[in-house]
Amino acid sequence: MEERSRANRALWNELTAVNARSPLYRLEQFKAGEIKLNPLERGEVGDVRGKKLLHLQCHFGMDTLSWARLGADVTGVDFSEEAIELARSLSEELQIPARFICSDIYELEQILDEEFDLVFTSYGVLAWLPDLPRWAALAARYVRPGGFFYMVEFHPFAMVFDDESADLRVRYPYFLEDALELPVKGSYADPEARLETRVAYEWQHTLGDIVTCLVNSGLRLEFLHEFPYTVYQQLPMLEPLDEHYWGQPDGRTDLPLIFSLKASRPEICPEA
Repeated sequence: MEERSRANRALWNELTAVNARSPLYRLEQFKAGEIKLNPLERGEVGDVRGKKLLHLQCHFGMDTLSWARLGADVTGVDFSEEAIELARSLSEELQIPARFICSDIYELEQILDEEFDLVFTSYGVLAWLPDLPRWAALAARYVRPGGFFYMVEFHPFAMVFDDESADLRVRYPYFLEDALELPVKGSYADPEARLETRVAYEWQHTLGDIVTCLVNSGLRLEFLHEFPYTVYQQLPMLEPLDEHYWGQPDGRTDLPLIFSLKASRPEICPEA
């Protein structure tokens, strides 16, 4: 497991610079004041003014800092040293108050002992988690009574298709216990990027496992939503629908591409 973690951390250290200069991330527009969050998560999370927000697997912090621009008191966590360094520099450059912590998510409790109104995570995080029950328990541990956990993520069913084929051809198993060992060929944000990391490790988690782990952690499921669109050209046949989303051609809506989930931690009732 240590070898896999080291390889993935090395990859994300490289991807920080690649992604920061790619058009997909729109870093310059963000610096000019753009909110990086999509309408979906902004609408479902709601007003964050004055709330303490913990962003797990925050990459280099544009979403985290976007929540701060909307009024939240934010803390971002990521295991990539390069990503956290860039996040801190953006916070300072743009004068957006934020705290960023460099930590493997499974070691976070050794560093951070607080509770938050909102724990948030999004888009492309679950595939890097080898231990889903432990992740769910950790996420729940940081939600204060009366607070909630929210995630928006690529649908695990959509992850089975060949991302190099124009046809919907199944390439990866939906049910998989061990990691996939995948050759690294550029970045999703820049397929032509030349990277030194040669292999990465990803884990496939079913929708049932995701929900079950969160419920078993003590959170109460408020909603689970599935959507026939996504936030970038995840599969070759997808086309832009508007400035935020991509979907199938000809208006087809028969494939789930992302999902969102909200789960709350019940208030502690006083003893009678």
